[in-house]
Amino acid sequence: MEKDSIAVGLDIGTTKIVAMIGRKNEYGKLEILGVGKSKSLGVARGVVNNITQTIQSIQQAVQEAEADSGYKINDVVVGIAGQHIRSIQHSDYISRNNPEEVIGDADIDMLINQVHKLAMLPGEEIIHVLPQEFKIDGQNEIKEPIGMYGGRLESSFHVVVGQASSIRNVGRCIKSSGLDLSGLTLEPLASADAVLSQEEKEAGVALIDIGGGTTDLAIFKDGIIRHTAVIPFGGNVITDDIKEGCSIIEKQAELLKVKFGSAWPGENKDNEIVSIPGLRGREPKEISLKNLSKIIHARVVEIIEQVFAEIKAYGHEDPRKKLIAGIVLTGGGAQLKHIKQLVEYITGMDTRIGYPNEHLAGNSDEEISSPLYATAVGLVMNSLRNHTQSATPLVELQKPAEQPVYRQPVLNTAAAEVVQGGYEEEDMETVTAQKENSRGDESTEKKVKRSFFDKYIDKIKDFLDNAE
Repeated sequence: MEKDSIAVGLDIGTTKIVAMIGRKNEYGKLEILGVGKSKSLGVARGVVNNITQTIQSIQQAVQEAEADSGYKINDVVVGIAGQHIRSIQHSDYISRNNPEEVIGDADIDMLINQVHKLAMLPGEEIIHVLPQEFKIDGQNEIKEPIGMYGGRLESSFHVVVGQASSIRNVGRCIKSSGLDLSGLTLEPLASADAVLSQEEKEAGVALIDIGGGTTDLAIFKDGIIRHTAVIPFGGNVITDDIKEGCSIIEKQAELLKVKFGSAWPGENKDNEIVSIPGLRGREPKEISLKNLSKIIHARVVEIIEQVFAEIKAYGHEDPRKKLIAGIVLTGGGAQLKHIKQLVEYITGMDTRIGYPNEHLAGNSDEEISSPLYATAVGLVMNSLRNHTQSATPLVELQKPAEQPVYRQPVLNTAAAEVVQGGYEEEDMETVTAQKENSRGDESTEKKVKRSFFDKYIDKIKDFLDNAE
């Protein structure tokens, strides 16, 4: 792994968009250089439904990550989810021209490319072709066929399929934000990279990623992906239920869920009450925490039962397919109080909350270790595997012509200040010199801005004086 390759992951979620820049440190751990987060306005249930708003949200997250890290983002690996995602099992084979030659990467690629030519339903596109187990001349259960001899190479595949239009819309948003798309990854697979250990994947584990708009499922057994599914419900549905059930606005419902919400109604006593400010001088509303947790409980049970139905569809009851490591919960919804106990109660399977901190460097910000960022961390790890140089230091962007056209030019001083946060001492002289050079230009610009602003304020004052 090249130590200096910089990777960028972009998690386009229903409630938030996260841009994350990272690289591998000398111990092989992921060092996060910068994170940008914005409210996701143009996405519903994992699918883009407003291009313009999504572009704005992406640009905001990207700018924040750039300011945080001192790097300019060039290309990103994006996570894809949504209810249009489905997975199928497929087997295929190739006959090799020369069985006396050992099997190499070219043979595997030929087999995978053959699967990519599968006829799909109208409007569908293959996102991933994931080989599971290989068979060579009838010999079963071969995990690594490279280096072996054989004439007929066969494999079972896990094929992930999605709506072509939804995938293209995501691509369009990335391009219009002034970025290149270096890869697409199914979000549950990215989350799995971030929070699951190899031992869990071997033993058999179900990863449940509870996001804002969707709940994603990925099942692993014997170290191989066996089943994926996207359920079109997430944390936002719980918020909507609270909003309707308590007759309050969405912002208050979300705060109630995060601060006082619990998935287990028995926890709250009848006399525990929260007072919510009324709208525009109306009386405050009193809400019983017991009723709140009943509303949350009903919806969480529905989501978990749908996920459990998918786990049963995979064949969890079959002793050979048993998921010994149980369930791992991640995503923003995994932070709901007592959700672990509820999942264990419904499924009867061991459950833990998945944090992406196993792969992160020791000095990482505590916030990044939250289940909320599992997908973004997984996408950065995915990007690192491509050995990409997805971001370049902002200090290199000295000529105004090189500024990206899609957003406000970064003043040299601003760039210098940003860079000071993340650079070695030897770079400081360049930065200081650059700061001195740009000081004159900046003061002129400030004067222009100030005079324009003063005029604007004067106009408002005149208007108010005349109105009196």
